[in-house]
Amino acid sequence: MTNPAASPPVLPGADESYWMHTGDTTRFAPLTDAVTVDVVVIGGGIAGLSAAWEAAASGRSVAVVEADRIAAGVTGHTTAKLTAQHTLVYDRLRRTRGEDAARLYARSQQDAVDHVAALAAELDIDCELERAPAVTYALDAAARPALKAEAEAARAAGLPARYVEETGLPFAVAGAVHVADQAQFHPRKYLLGLAAAFVARGGRIYERSRVTVLHEGEPCRVRTESGAEVTARDVIVATGYPVFDRALLFTRLSPRRELVVAAPIAADAAPHGMYITEDENKRSVRTAPLPEDGRRLLIVTGESFTPGAGDTHRRFLRLDAWMREHFPVGATAFRWAAQDNDPTDTVALVGRLRPGARHTYVATGFGGWGMSGGVMAGRLLAALLDGTPPQWAGLYDPLRVLPVLKEAPALLGHQADVAQHFVGDRLRTAPAETVEDIAPGGGAVVRVNGKRCAVHRDADGALHAVSARCTHLGCVVAYNPAETTWECPCHGSRFGVDGAVLQGPAVRPLEPRDLD
Repeated sequence: MTNPAASPPVLPGADESYWMHTGDTTRFAPLTDAVTVDVVVIGGGIAGLSAAWEAAASGRSVAVVEADRIAAGVTGHTTAKLTAQHTLVYDRLRRTRGEDAARLYARSQQDAVDHVAALAAELDIDCELERAPAVTYALDAAARPALKAEAEAARAAGLPARYVEETGLPFAVAGAVHVADQAQFHPRKYLLGLAAAFVARGGRIYERSRVTVLHEGEPCRVRTESGAEVTARDVIVATGYPVFDRALLFTRLSPRRELVVAAPIAADAAPHGMYITEDENKRSVRTAPLPEDGRRLLIVTGESFTPGAGDTHRRFLRLDAWMREHFPVGATAFRWAAQDNDPTDTVALVGRLRPGARHTYVATGFGGWGMSGGVMAGRLLAALLDGTPPQWAGLYDPLRVLPVLKEAPALLGHQADVAQHFVGDRLRTAPAETVEDIAPGGGAVVRVNGKRCAVHRDADGALHAVSARCTHLGCVVAYNPAETTWECPCHGSRFGVDGAVLQGPAVRPLEPRDLD
């Protein structure tokens, strides 16, 4: 492992998401005054904006309150596969929750795929949506029985699935599950088009307005860090990892970060479809059109790791080398990272925020499949507001108990990992003995006057010091040199080197520290 206090090596490509680079910039005003609406949605990603659109479509007044810019967080850094095939999910669901659960999962996810296509056509949103197959493959022949079982389970659940051993990839695979008629799109173009239609319908969007307080009641009230308030009958928390967690959902969510590299490829050499494998610490492949010259952009994702616990530079270089080994690409154009939360029992958590809640709802735990999952969540939550829940409402209910008991080993394993970080990171020797050991561009947790400080030295040599304790539940953060951030390995909160919150569940910044 590299020394986190040392100067990081240079990485290929621009440090920017392709979706952010090619999508328009939004400039919605922050919330400054008291506002009253029927529904307030906290979070402006695909789940939040989908829920806002669906609630407004039913005649409600709706406000979206986003901590930064809409469609710029997890949604702005996804690989944007819009598919109901989520690796080997259907055989697992059939075994743990029964065939009806697998069918409901397939119906709800495919409904989301088709809904995006229909809505993009209805609202005339040019989001580069393309129909393509989704393929889950494996390199080891020992995986063939599992792939065949998955293909059969997905087909029984209602998807056009089949087992194959030939794919559109330029290398041999042992076997694969092929699901036809899925989709890929430009997520930011889609959501900005949806946001424009939402505002035209009377919806309100407030950016740069971090919500820090939620009062449940009749009505409910939410307050931003500036003190501005929204009063609403119903509140939807759609912040990725819930910033308000009154049902202790953090015990059932494991944050996972993955890296992305992208490079141009000739159209006739580009693989058709969307591909994924759990082999080699995950590899996910898709392409997007490059209208300016007729080529495609090859987008490769992989190198899964817990936030704050990965050698990101080495992982980026390994992923880039894998792309070049397998595909005839040009120079790496972009690199970025994506983050999501895995539920311990496979299925996302969408529904009432806590036991006894009457007007507060949550959407989280999409497990890397937030495009179809976020749209599904928006439609499900709007239906719950209407009092007409779909058949699959119980499948996604955050308050479900039996599936959690069946998946107890995963839940206990996650909590053991959290406990190891919470205790072990406090006892572990710091990667730098003193502040002087930190090179330009590096960062490390260092003891200063008996306190752990997260210290970064910028390229000009200036030092930036903040508390090393995450403001969510107090775990010790770790430095990510590839993205110049502090990350919490317990629950995935991310902070800038100045301590500013970049990603929840934390809502308060890391406190500044005086190195003198």
